[in-house]
Amino acid sequence: LSNNILQGDFREAGNTAGRFLINTTVGILGVWDPAAVLGLEPQGKEDFGQTLGRWGTNSGCYFVLPILGPTTVRDSVGLVGNIFIDPIYHITHNSEIHNGLLGNDNYSEHSYYYYRGTSAVDFRSKNIESFDSLERNSIDLYASVKSLYIQERNKKIANSQSLVGQDASDWEEIDTN
Repeated sequence: LSNNILQGDFREAGNTAGRFLINTTVGILGVWDPAAVLGLEPQGKEDFGQTLGRWGTNSGCYFVLPILGPTTVRDSVGLVGNIFIDPIYHITHNSEIHNGLLGNDNYSEHSYYYYRGTSAVDFRSKNIESFDSLERNSIDLYASVKSLYIQERNKKIANSQSLVGQDASDWEEIDTN
């Protein structure tokens, strides 16, 4: 929601806020998704790296972080911004909760990192066939992953359903060869 507002996408911010309100009340704290039935379909997630891209920040160099995977300078700075607006970060790092002042000392600082680490493993397991196919069919796996990552990030920054800069003439050239 905050990144939609920062990007000036108020329509999508309204959609996200509406989904949150409906799903937390009628959907019993998000157990069900009645907002989708009412026509408020979930849209793509926005992050602070995309916000920086929409503001015109250059992506910088591409590199691969251990465990976290591919990123750029802009997206790694965006990752830091994402951490600070992530509610799970605040639940697990809030000193009042951590010290038990609110009666709940079940969370530790490590809970956040366990949660995020298992999310990365879950993503990999859901896409293992695609990764294996890319590895088998690529001459240079690093260059292929870099190209796919940068294209996907540009697509997300442009809020597009197709690749940025792609038009019909690109496909006509391929078909004629």
